[in-house]
Amino acid sequence: MKQIENMKYIIAILFTSLTLCAQDFNKLDENGKKNGIWKGVYETSKRPRYEGTFEHGKEIGLFKFFDDTKAGTVIATREFNSKDNSCYTIFYNQNKNKVSEGKVVNKQFEGEWKYYHEDLPTVMTLEPYVNGKLNGIRKVFYKSGKIAEETTYKDGIKNGIYKSYAENDVVLEESVYKNGQYDGLAVFRNVDNQIAAQGAFKNGKKVGVWKMLVKGKLKDVNMNYQNKKFKKPTMPNQSDVKVEVKSEEKIPQDNIDEKMGRRMSR
Repeated sequence: MKQIENMKYIIAILFTSLTLCAQDFNKLDENGKKNGIWKGVYETSKRPRYEGTFEHGKEIGLFKFFDDTKAGTVIATREFNSKDNSCYTIFYNQNKNKVSEGKVVNKQFEGEWKYYHEDLPTVMTLEPYVNGKLNGIRKVFYKSGKIAEETTYKDGIKNGIYKSYAENDVVLEESVYKNGQYDGLAVFRNVDNQIAAQGAFKNGKKVGVWKMLVKGKLKDVNMNYQNKKFKKPTMPNQSDVKVEVKSEEKIPQDNIDEKMGRRMSR
C-alpha cells in the first residue's frame, strides 16, 4: 500500500514537472504581450509552424519557420535587430537551397536583396532597395555568373540606362528609360555584335531617322512617318535567365507573416 502511495506521489511530481515544462513557452507578460519563447503550430496538422523569442511583444533574435510536413523543413529564417528595427530574412525551398535573402526595415525592403537560380548557389538577381522601392541598378545574371541585364531604377520606376547582354558578352541592347518608357538613344545588336536597329525614342515611340538592318544591310528609315509603337528586334532566346521576377513569386511574404501571427506590408 505504501509503495502504491509512493508511486502516486512520484507520478504527481512528474506530471507537475511536465506541466511546468509545457508552460516554458507561449507566455504573456503582465500587459498581455508575448514574452519569452513562442512556438506556433499549423491548425490542422498541429505540426510546428514557427519558433522564436519575444520581448514584451517585440521579436528578438532568430525566428525559424517550418513547412507543413513530417520533415518540418526550415523554409525561412528571420534575424531581428532591435537597434535599427530591422530583420534579415532568408527564404529556402524544400531542398534546403536559398531562394532569396535581404533586409527588411520598418516592414519594407531595404538595401540589397539577392535572388538565386533554382537549386543553385549562384545569384540570379541583385536588387537595390530604399524604403521599399527599387533605387539604383538591378542586375540579372546567367547561371554561369555572367551579367545578363542591368536596369536603372528610381523610386521603383525604370529611369536611366538599360543594358542587356548575351552570354558571349555582346551588348544586345543599350537604351535609356524615362518614367518607365524608352526615351533617348538606343542601339540593338544581334548575338554576332551586328547592329540590328539604332535610333531615338520619345515617350516610348521611335522618332526621327533610324538605321534598321534589312537583308544584312543597315537602311535609313524615317520613323516620323511610321506612327507605330516600337517593337523590339528578335533577340536570341535567353532560356536560363528570368529577366523579370514578379513580386508575388519571389517572396512568399504573406505565408511567413501568417506563421508569425502578424501581417507585413511590402
